[in-house]
Amino acid sequence: MARIIIGFMGSGKTTISSLLDEDYVDMDAVIVERIGMPIADFFEKEGEARFREIESQVLAELIASDRVIATGGGIVTSAANRALLAENPETIYLKADFDTLYNRIQKDTKNVRPLFVNNSKEDFKAIFDGRQDLYESVANRIIEVAGKTPKDIIEEIG
Repeated sequence: MARIIIGFMGSGKTTISSLLDEDYVDMDAVIVERIGMPIADFFEKEGEARFREIESQVLAELIASDRVIATGGGIVTSAANRALLAENPETIYLKADFDTLYNRIQKDTKNVRPLFVNNSKEDFKAIFDGRQDLYESVANRIIEVAGKTPKDIIEEIG
């Protein structure tokens, strides 16, 4: 059974996954290897719809594993992905408020996030708002992460 970590950009999916299992799977890294270029470049050349197709293929392959999987923030935008995530016995949503996440993303200079850099704050907030119910609909555990250390979050997950 896969332990799948979901949440919006900046929620700590990679950090928490790496602490749960140092041999975790970063879906974005798997996708980058498969497409042979950074995700931001792929978005620009092929578009989001094509990216989501590849993301769905990767999720379907990985979900049968016994691994900790850090997903991309938009994994829930696909109905097929939501069905897979909802069926998984351990889909954990790392939840935080918009301002917390926006500030984290703004400070993160290592990760280029196309949806962040290509949208105004208002449009980015609309994306955030549009995904909240989707995350909650597929998660069987919701962990509030704002104001908590990674250690606190790991202890709560158990």
